[in-house]
Amino acid sequence: VSPNYIADQILCAFLTAFFASKVEHESKHCNGKGFQRPGSSAFDRVYTANQNCGHAYPTFLAMLWCAGLLCSQAPAAFAGLMYLFVRQKYFVGYLGERTQSTPGHLFGKRIILFLFLMSVAGILNYYLIFFFGSDFETHIKTITSAISPLLLIP
Repeated sequence: VSPNYIADQILCAFLTAFFASKVEHESKHCNGKGFQRPGSSAFDRVYTANQNCGHAYPTFLAMLWCAGLLCSQAPAAFAGLMYLFVRQKYFVGYLGERTQSTPGHLFGKRIILFLFLMSVAGILNYYLIFFFGSDFETHIKTITSAISPLLLIP
């Protein structure tokens, strides 16, 4: 297990805890008990943003691990750190107007697509080795290492 993956998972846990604390803060700030807060748009936004981020993490972790194991660890770890940054941007944007969260959402989808394509490239390389004896691992690692900085472009 690479230290980069451990760092990504630790940051993921901290980010999840941060989102949960924001929900708790808004819950205490609003009058009433339970999760139903009529008329509390701030609580609704925080709660919804937390739910959206929580629902996206299993997919992110699966893509992160597959891309790192099947293709290349360094670009996958870089994409993972970028994804966590983007989810933070999405969460904060969701607290404002809903249109402010759109760039974070679209950027996150692009990073997940990159991780997915890395996984597919690793699987295709495995089958090329198995059936034809051709190994393109060094080429795939070079390409993914060259493409990963392009994830910084909004």
